[in-house]
Amino acid sequence: MGILIKPVTLRGDRGQIHLDGMFDTGSTYSVIRKDLAEQLATIIPLNEPIFLRTAEQGRQLTVTHCVRLTIWLDGYRISDEFMVIEQLSRPVLIGAATMQKWRIRLDMANEEIIVDPTATELWLL
Repeated sequence: MGILIKPVTLRGDRGQIHLDGMFDTGSTYSVIRKDLAEQLATIIPLNEPIFLRTAEQGRQLTVTHCVRLTIWLDGYRISDEFMVIEQLSRPVLIGAATMQKWRIRLDMANEEIIVDPTATELWLL
């Protein structure tokens, strides 16, 4: 597992913000604090709740809403669904599913986030 914190811009249908995003390979989903989600985007109810385990043993969160956000990272534009959580220790956490989808790797030795540029290209035949 690895965690890196890097500046990102988050953009939704209601606004945008520049902040430090936590990239966490140990977290499956990308999550955002509810107050920030409300500022940035329309909050969408999930068809059914998602139950997430936390790092605290035995603790579970129930997630009932999400938002769609664009993330700007080092000039790359990526987007994904973020689960909305009432309270988080950080405003936003980018999880493994988002990193896998966009072929983002964490270089822990150099504290760098590497985006595969081909993941952001559209190939038409």
